[in-house]
Amino acid sequence: MQNESGPMKLSSAEAKSSSQTARATLVLREMIIDGHFRPNERIREIPLAAQLDVSRIPLRLALERLAHEGLLEIRPTRGFVVQQFTTGDIYDAIELRGILEGAAARLASERLRDSRDLAALREASAEMDALLRNRKLALEAFTKYIELNAKFHSALIDLCRSRILKRAIKQACALPFASPSAFLLKQSEGSPDLFFIALDQHRGIIEAISNRESMRAEFLAREHARLARRNLDVALDNRELLKSVRGAKLIQI
Repeated sequence: MQNESGPMKLSSAEAKSSSQTARATLVLREMIIDGHFRPNERIREIPLAAQLDVSRIPLRLALERLAHEGLLEIRPTRGFVVQQFTTGDIYDAIELRGILEGAAARLASERLRDSRDLAALREASAEMDALLRNRKLALEAFTKYIELNAKFHSALIDLCRSRILKRAIKQACALPFASPSAFLLKQSEGSPDLFFIALDQHRGIIEAISNRESMRAEFLAREHARLARRNLDVALDNRELLKSVRGAKLIQI
């Protein structure tokens, strides 16, 4: 907030409430994704507030944020209820992310100021390539790959130089299955060749942006997002793999 004399500072009570809301949102999101609550289960606010050691108002704000993300649903007679997702829901979320990241890649190519701005993309891609030179990778290497993949996608979104689009992509990735790294860990066991396809697509996206081929950059980014659908299909075909996918308990199979 701001008045004529400058920004207004939050009171100590307001700052405490804001801190409680942020903490409650983070903890509750993890609880939902990790299956602490069953799909369609009603969130009981009084015992949950005691469990999280927060007051009711910050908890209610946290619940509203998670409803906005799509992890909870607000029902008139039952309050906040944990969402259940069909495979169709997940496919739609992945498709939406692909559309938005495609737009980001197109804008990145159109707004590129200097080829040196691609350094973060190139660095992440090169490090992933180095990790995958040996097809028999340990779990630690795959975990590192996931971190680098997240950096690649973050750098791509930064290049589009659009706060609005960045916010929309963050919203689309809020669901536990829609983010670029949602199923990568289990993909390493189910279909490792998809990693090499992803790397080739990364290189193509970088090349298209560098050459300012906006339509090609958009197409490649959208096609790249579709790998997440193939990752999901691999997980769904192997129930043992699916059990260890975060958020799997929320999927209606």
